[in-house]
Amino acid sequence: MKLGLNGLGRIGKLSLWHHVGRKHFSEIVANVGREIGTSLNDLAASIERDSSYGRLSGYLFGACHDQRVIEELNDKEGTMRVNGVPVKILRTARNPKDIAWKENDVRLVVDTTGVFTDPTAGPDSPRGAFRGHLQAGAEKVLLSAPFKIKEKGMAMPDDAVTTVMGINDEDYIPGKHTLISAASCTTTCLSYMIKPLLDQIGAENFLSASMVTVHAATGSQQVLDRLPNTGATDLRKSRSILNNIILTTTGAARALPLVIPEMRSIGFIAESVRIPTNTGSIIVLVLNLQDDLGDPIKRDKINTIYQEFAKTSPYLLYSEEQNVSSDVIGMPFAATIIEGTETHTRTANIQVNLAKLGLGNGDKDKIDVPVTQAVIYGWYDNELGSYTNMLADRTVSIADQMV
Repeated sequence: MKLGLNGLGRIGKLSLWHHVGRKHFSEIVANVGREIGTSLNDLAASIERDSSYGRLSGYLFGACHDQRVIEELNDKEGTMRVNGVPVKILRTARNPKDIAWKENDVRLVVDTTGVFTDPTAGPDSPRGAFRGHLQAGAEKVLLSAPFKIKEKGMAMPDDAVTTVMGINDEDYIPGKHTLISAASCTTTCLSYMIKPLLDQIGAENFLSASMVTVHAATGSQQVLDRLPNTGATDLRKSRSILNNIILTTTGAARALPLVIPEMRSIGFIAESVRIPTNTGSIIVLVLNLQDDLGDPIKRDKINTIYQEFAKTSPYLLYSEEQNVSSDVIGMPFAATIIEGTETHTRTANIQVNLAKLGLGNGDKDKIDVPVTQAVIYGWYDNELGSYTNMLADRTVSIADQMV
């Protein structure tokens, strides 16, 4: 089977790296929709080197390997071999419905552009649409971002589903779903922080939850300050990421219930802070948990839950080392690295005023409820090590189920 990649930005390029190393697909057809530089050799040079992860040859064979792994470039045909894998570059169409997937026998496409995220938009939408890939000949399309329905009140289409590899794979039904979102790097990390605790502690004992991701810079941010776009409401997006901490938003609170339905019954807030690093991020998760009388939830119990889950899941790592963000860059197939030494809990009796709930009864207007507040830290490489590898596993699993 051939694999189609729409876009060779951060996730698209690193997905190419992954798949030419894995060699699960016979050929990769990558659409960039325009000429890159002055020749195909310029595109090859961009693929071959990366400021965050070094050279492709080092990624494939180790730091001491410095030979070029991109060969047989044909500028006219847009073809090359990358680590022996045939790669064809499409350079004419930007709109998904116009990309030559059918002509190139591509049945499975991963869209990594971040532009086409609305599963309800029709294929003939003026600026292009995610569903356009199907019109162009693809049978299944994965999105390397959360779905975003632009029109309020529109329901998720029946043929669309959001999954995180290893969390809710079973939600994907091959005969039903053609549009699949692999959520986001933050939602992927967060789901592996939440799922083990829900399984062992129970959703009914979660009083509230909140998280902040301290996130590396992304391609949507500015290198230097510039004037905001017309109609822009968030002026911080036009400020330099080189020397600022920038408050922004995350869609994790909206996406997580699509992956873990139990979260719909739990009050949850998610926030994001961008910092001047190139990759490597961390989630600070804060939970308020109701305890059983005489049996408070302590840090050892929480850490033990993660340790046991890590024994059966290849995507969760538990660490008692004192990590910094650069330590997790490139760490393979780890959706989340729990920083066990920094798990903290504090248990106290919270006084609840029943009168405010209309349940007061004289001298029994107030009761004490034992509550534990827990703070948990989870690292993730938001580009290659965590998200791209998880996306690739999801891609291969879907490919294996296609007839």
